[in-house]
Amino acid sequence: MKYLHASAKFSYHSAKAQRYSSWNNLAVLRSKPFIVRTYSNSLSIALLFSAMSPFARFSMSQETSLESKSPTIGRYDRPSGPIGQSRSVVMASNAMACTSDPRATQAALQVLSKGGSAVDAAIAANAVLGVVEPMSCGMGGDLYAIVWEAKTGQIHGLNASGRSPMKINRDVFAARDLKQIPLQGPLSWSVPGCVAGWLDLHSKFGILPIAELLAPAIRLADEGFPVSPVIGGFWAKADQNFAKWSDSQRTFLLEGKRPPRAGDLFRNPRLAESYRKVATGGADVFYRGPIAEEIVRFSKLNGGYFELEDFADHRNEWVKPISTKYRGYDVWQIPPNGQGLSVLQILNVLSEHDVAAMGWGSPEYLHLLVEAKKLAYADRARFYADMAFESVPVETLNSTQYARQQLKRIDSTKAATHIDAGDPKLVQGDTVYLCVVDKDRNCCSLIQSNYHGFGSQVVPGDVGFAMQNRGNLFSLDANHPNRLEPGKRPFHTIIPSLVTRDDKPVFVFGVMGGDMQPQGQVQVLVNWIDFSMNIQMAGDAARVRHEGSQTPTGVQADPEGGVVHYESGISTDAVRALEKMGHKTQASRGSMGGYQGILIDWERNLLQGATESRNDGVALGY
Repeated sequence: MKYLHASAKFSYHSAKAQRYSSWNNLAVLRSKPFIVRTYSNSLSIALLFSAMSPFARFSMSQETSLESKSPTIGRYDRPSGPIGQSRSVVMASNAMACTSDPRATQAALQVLSKGGSAVDAAIAANAVLGVVEPMSCGMGGDLYAIVWEAKTGQIHGLNASGRSPMKINRDVFAARDLKQIPLQGPLSWSVPGCVAGWLDLHSKFGILPIAELLAPAIRLADEGFPVSPVIGGFWAKADQNFAKWSDSQRTFLLEGKRPPRAGDLFRNPRLAESYRKVATGGADVFYRGPIAEEIVRFSKLNGGYFELEDFADHRNEWVKPISTKYRGYDVWQIPPNGQGLSVLQILNVLSEHDVAAMGWGSPEYLHLLVEAKKLAYADRARFYADMAFESVPVETLNSTQYARQQLKRIDSTKAATHIDAGDPKLVQGDTVYLCVVDKDRNCCSLIQSNYHGFGSQVVPGDVGFAMQNRGNLFSLDANHPNRLEPGKRPFHTIIPSLVTRDDKPVFVFGVMGGDMQPQGQVQVLVNWIDFSMNIQMAGDAARVRHEGSQTPTGVQADPEGGVVHYESGISTDAVRALEKMGHKTQASRGSMGGYQGILIDWERNLLQGATESRNDGVALGY
């Protein structure tokens, strides 16, 4: 372990001192002498000295070098602020939207500029994402949202996840000698809750007509759009998965033959027509009209179990969000059947430690983070389920007393290889997350997903969208709380979040990415709260992802403790230290989640926006 002593003199408009991250260490800037703990083989501190004025001037107590041994494209030095940050924090006074695609953000901003609400803008953005990022989201998926209503000061939660067909049961899979529900095909289907979610949100918080909100998406689907670089990469192998499904090929492959590449113009007129039907006919068109009829017809012809009644009987649920207090902030999540509770459980364990003193990227912090995740995910696998069917001990699992009990199970020097659930007496996942704050400071934190890329891989007929494969997340174990039953919601991975302080929203954010979502949310929050990063750097900072925990589908944990995946910004010294503790590690590029966030500065009436540097998105405000 190496230490760098330095002093910093700088001024900020922000009331919070900043901590700066370089490409392989975090330099912590304060208004008094400090110690920076680094975990790198070479002490190359990516900080500018005199060129940083007026933000920072350093006097180093040991020699350092800013030179790289070899040229590196993409390594650059910003003239102010965190030197290696991917982009500036976006500032605006009136309203702001952050999404994973510039066209979705633009649609949201247009709605806001016309006087639409945060929810209006979120619906417009989500619909556009269903066009430009169809593997991740769309009308065939589910939706969760947390909404802050400014005029009442109330937080609302919407669980818009669908249920299994009433005619399906575990015997269907036993007869096929299946131990898990397939990832692909109609056997993985549950009723999509997205469209009903849009209309439920709109009826409660909308201002502009739903047809006006869907218009930008309809235009893009009709006229076409150039595929963005990251999405082009996600699309690349779709033709292999569509081999059995001709409607999927006709819908999502150019001329029905190959996936579009970055820059290719892609059109989806079938999706445009489905959007038009909803724009004029509302939810009934989807759940009691021609779209439901098309899906059910296809299901019956292809071994599925849907009936029209499954769609007609669909209802979403307004729920009371759950929360925990972390360093003076209240962090809010949707209760199970989703996995948001695991974020709170991890934070409750971390809150018992002085994480800031450990240092960003330190093996001590990373070890604690991973071990706390293992504990929370063991509980997730054992207890999380549809609360209409099961009694989930949410209050106990989220309690400080339980966190302290769990903390005793963590060895600070050794990685656990076997974690049972406590006694309270998922890697892939294609999703979109977006957030909007309007001029009245109404907030919408919304996440929407097909689960895996293109969900079940199946487009049923001419609807223009793929059906989700959320049914894959049921367990076939008759004794498991998350067991498959008719008309039941499966365990869910998508989790929007909202942070409040003193009964006001201060941070609207989320991290998409299946099993990574709770891990990513915790890392962003800790970066912002404990390590005092701005909200863009909190998302830019290198992440880790542990995989190998037991799952709510009944898959057992890796008996060797799983693998800690890490990005290149985590130092070699830290990785080696983790390995000495017994962690298996692997350098990884991808599956580290996708982040968006809006910070509300009430004192200055300012909105600050950040978006995922690993994706194609953008934050915009006015």
